[in-house]
Amino acid sequence: MPVNLKQLALLRQQGRLLGVTSVCSAHPIVIRAALRYGRQHESTVLIEATCNQVNHLGGYTGMTPRDFAALVFRIAAEEGCPEGLIVLGGDHLGPNPWRDSPVDEAMAEAGKMMAAYIDAGFRKIHLDASMGCKGEPMALDDETTADRAARLAAVAEAHAEKAGREMPVYIIGTEVPPPGGADHSLDTIEPTSAASALKTIDVHRRIFEERGLGKAFERAIGLVVQPGVEFGNHNVICYDRSRIDALKSVLAQEPQFVFEAHSTDYQGSRSLTALVQDGFPILKVGPELTFVLREALYALDAIASDLLPDYGNRPLYAAMESLMLDQPGNWSRHYHGDQAAMRWLRHYSLSDRIRYYWTSPEAQSAVERLCDALCGQTVPLPLIWQHLPQGEEFAGSPLDPEAVLIWRVTRSLADYHAACGVGKTK
Repeated sequence: MPVNLKQLALLRQQGRLLGVTSVCSAHPIVIRAALRYGRQHESTVLIEATCNQVNHLGGYTGMTPRDFAALVFRIAAEEGCPEGLIVLGGDHLGPNPWRDSPVDEAMAEAGKMMAAYIDAGFRKIHLDASMGCKGEPMALDDETTADRAARLAAVAEAHAEKAGREMPVYIIGTEVPPPGGADHSLDTIEPTSAASALKTIDVHRRIFEERGLGKAFERAIGLVVQPGVEFGNHNVICYDRSRIDALKSVLAQEPQFVFEAHSTDYQGSRSLTALVQDGFPILKVGPELTFVLREALYALDAIASDLLPDYGNRPLYAAMESLMLDQPGNWSRHYHGDQAAMRWLRHYSLSDRIRYYWTSPEAQSAVERLCDALCGQTVPLPLIWQHLPQGEEFAGSPLDPEAVLIWRVTRSLADYHAACGVGKTK
């Protein structure tokens, strides 16, 4: 059933442990899978764009918020997903894309970005002004972060009111994981302390009131805290609920809020279910979904190489390797090691920085060639077993490559939705 984001805290107080999956991806296949699942289960489809990915200047996808919204609703129409099930969210909205500039310039751009998101119909807004700009510390104190968050909320309020749109709901928080995961191998992550969480709420409440934004703060539904989960290039830190007993007490003291969990990628159904039970009913997932999409594409690439004499030896893999070597800007600062390590990281790192390249003409051409080569082909069961584990349903009949990709993304989404009380884990 659909879940109203404004009711998440109330549902928790009533003992109804429901949640919502926040799909943070701009890839059309991932978006299609999310919308199809929402239609099939009549559940809320929360799709979020990040500040680096989509902004008023285009972001790394080349899309403005209006472009992104148009993409989502075009695919929704194709999938027959009712618009009433869809919620658009803006993630990490703040000065982060311009943090190398002086703060006044960065905040001016952040304000323009906020206006563009609201004008495009985004209703869930994560206010993230926690990162320092030029000449500032990397992480800012609560007072500065809250002040800048309030300035951005004022822009959102004014634009929503002017357009006569539904007023947005807000997510706040200063202990925000880095977008896209960590760059290094991890041993442990310290959960947010209860004292820090309560201070963050208190400071934001006071500064919003001082700026005449009390009504806006009443629509702050979630707080980003660190539950002790994260993923790096090589490994995953899984949820240990025994470490957050004190943190959970915050929700009893602040019944307006639930927690929002970032970087939940690769946690698996057991950890995800525990997170929802412990007060994290908003589960954000991004790189995992494009990681498994890449996994399926590479599986099809291997199948086509083994099945079709004229296809070649994994040309999709070769095209992506050439593309990333020619354009290293999206991965070179994040991957470390010798040449062999860098090679496998380019393709298989859990941070999945290959996702930045799928929209390039070279990648799209290679994917199109793969799909054209396999479309309608009958793939023998042994090849499916070899390259696409658990994909037996695609053996022995004319193949639809896009159906394989959506199936693989949906398998990951199903774990999230099951944890949130939607559908069943497949």
